[in-house]
Amino acid sequence: MNFLQRAALAGAGAAITSSALAQSAPVAPIKPKVFTDFGVVRTDNYYWLNQPTSPEVLKYLNAENAYYDKQMAAAQNSQKKLVAEIKGRIKQEDASVPYRDNGYLYYSRFDLGGEYPVYCRKKGSTVESEEVLLDANEMGAGRSYFQIGDWAVSDNNQLLAYTADTVSRRLYTLRFKNLATGKLYPERIANTGGEVVWAADNKTVFYTKKDVTTLLPYQVYRHTLGTDPKGDALIYEERDNTFNLHVTRSKSKKFIGIELVSSLSSEYRYLDAATPTAPFKTFIRREKDHLYNVEHLGDKFYVRTNWQAPNYRLMMTPVTNTAKTAWTDALTRHPEIFLDNFDLFRDYLVLNERKGGLRQLRVVSWKDKQEHYLKFDEPAYTATIGINAEQDTPLLRYNYTSLTTPMSTFEYDMGTRTSTLLKEQAVLGGFSKKDYVTERVFVKSRDNQFIPMSIVYKKGTKLDGTAPLLQYAYGSYGFSQDPTFSAARLSLLNRGFVYALCNIRGGQEMGRQWFEDGRMLKKINSFNDFIDCSLYLTKPQEATVGTTKVKQQYTATDKLFAMGGSAGGLLMGAVMNMRPDLYKGVIAAVPFVDVVTTMSDPSIPLTTSEYDQWGNPADEEYFKYMLSYSPYDNVKKQAYPNTLVTTGLHDSQVQYFEPAKWVAKLRAMKTDKNQLIMHTDMSAGHGGASGRFKSIDDTARQYAFMLQLLGKNL
Repeated sequence: MNFLQRAALAGAGAAITSSALAQSAPVAPIKPKVFTDFGVVRTDNYYWLNQPTSPEVLKYLNAENAYYDKQMAAAQNSQKKLVAEIKGRIKQEDASVPYRDNGYLYYSRFDLGGEYPVYCRKKGSTVESEEVLLDANEMGAGRSYFQIGDWAVSDNNQLLAYTADTVSRRLYTLRFKNLATGKLYPERIANTGGEVVWAADNKTVFYTKKDVTTLLPYQVYRHTLGTDPKGDALIYEERDNTFNLHVTRSKSKKFIGIELVSSLSSEYRYLDAATPTAPFKTFIRREKDHLYNVEHLGDKFYVRTNWQAPNYRLMMTPVTNTAKTAWTDALTRHPEIFLDNFDLFRDYLVLNERKGGLRQLRVVSWKDKQEHYLKFDEPAYTATIGINAEQDTPLLRYNYTSLTTPMSTFEYDMGTRTSTLLKEQAVLGGFSKKDYVTERVFVKSRDNQFIPMSIVYKKGTKLDGTAPLLQYAYGSYGFSQDPTFSAARLSLLNRGFVYALCNIRGGQEMGRQWFEDGRMLKKINSFNDFIDCSLYLTKPQEATVGTTKVKQQYTATDKLFAMGGSAGGLLMGAVMNMRPDLYKGVIAAVPFVDVVTTMSDPSIPLTTSEYDQWGNPADEEYFKYMLSYSPYDNVKKQAYPNTLVTTGLHDSQVQYFEPAKWVAKLRAMKTDKNQLIMHTDMSAGHGGASGRFKSIDDTARQYAFMLQLLGKNL
């Protein structure tokens, strides 16, 4: 039992009585806190909930959990059956496809019943004996949470550096292991950012440190194996708290890098890995509205940059001269295509691009500049560059998945242009992709944009408005939501659900402008796009089946469910305020809903790095715009849909008190009798429970909530 749990049990005299736990919805005490900004007075009645060690706060969270249990009691059997059903589709003894690096084949595997991966390698070939690098099951035994952050092997293949989080605050402890003896070194370096890279001397590592209050990685240190970490050299400290920093090593292993990144600007510093005590050089200094990242091959650096190219382009420059004046285009530009990522090989260049909202893979020969795209047949899919640790090979490892195709690993010979399927993720229980239908449509928005939407359902599902539908979106930070397979989702599809993934503005599915049009003073577009997709899904549409024109309707408002998490939870809160009549139920996972208050407090983790997403409320224009849509500030007396809210006490991204305050205010203001329940995981953070089976409970909880509202308890 941890301190917070002990405090919760010791909370005598807290506002919530034991009888209240069992009999009715918790009512949070009102303790007004007044904010006055730019002549606007805001009263926050539940600001007091931001004290995670307060017995009264913990008592209230436990009261909400007890109320959740009471409200979902009839669905407990459904949830248990769903857990067993979803777990039954997972091949418990499984392994990833090995990849080659520096003479070894690396892979991870799961053992029967294992919650966590076992990281392994074999020397030379798959027939050699297995060497276990890390067994996360042993390391996480007895813990309520465990997560490996990063691991790296030294150039001589004898030493392992790794990081682990045991709380779910994304504060990682760095350790070292001798792979020849299996012994751990005594050094423990706490509160790191989770990343670690080796220098070429097999004794020096670089790592990042986080501010334990804001959780921002802001320092880079150099450590020599076998020495006291207290003497580690501080190599770099970032003083602009709108930037994050990372340590990297180039694919060529020639350079160590420090990447400094904000939403709209970046900077790269580099060092020859063979001289780890030398000073880092600056590639080019950060500039406003210039984002770039760097890789190395031969005698050149390759730069993915948005300099004079909103959708990015690839440029190259000699290692000896990184000034912009030396940059040249590495290949012919296609301004209308968004360059998402790239990979460098001795004889080939591979580009991961976005066209029409979907990812494409383009292969270019360095020798003759001949290029071609890999072809994919499904209407909605995701194709990404996989793990390609070595440059001297004609073989490209790539991943492919869709709403109906499980994650698949391919090896593509770039010379012969042939693909070989190495593995398709096994789905047990008689699954056949042929039993499901994928569609891709473009929904016209109220301002004449076209929103991509990927849809999947089981063959035979009636599209006459009677099917329940789960609509999902995110729409922030430029994070694109690609259509991928979910074995868990089959539990909905097999029960007649339709699933719709909406690529609303705020992501980058349709290019950089798609992101620009869904942030800052244009954030309302994200909410309007989601609502416009909801309207499309609930009204009859003309479709072509074979050669026949027919009318079809995916769902109706009494069967439409909306779901989003984190910044997608902000989306849920906003659309609930704007159009509560459209949804039977809403699932808001770890929702960011108290935009103004959170963004006004730079001590809250990660706040300052997000000014470029939402704006800084110290500026009156941004303050008033954020206030106009902030879900918490815009709760009012009206009917709201059935709502399930989830959070984690240790959440490092969206603090638990945002959803807790939101639920308290909703309960005090709403005029309906619909369900409003919140579940707080008292031992987890932003990503929910750790482990591949524990996390199934979260999914089953969401599904059981929807099925119960439809009167379909199992």
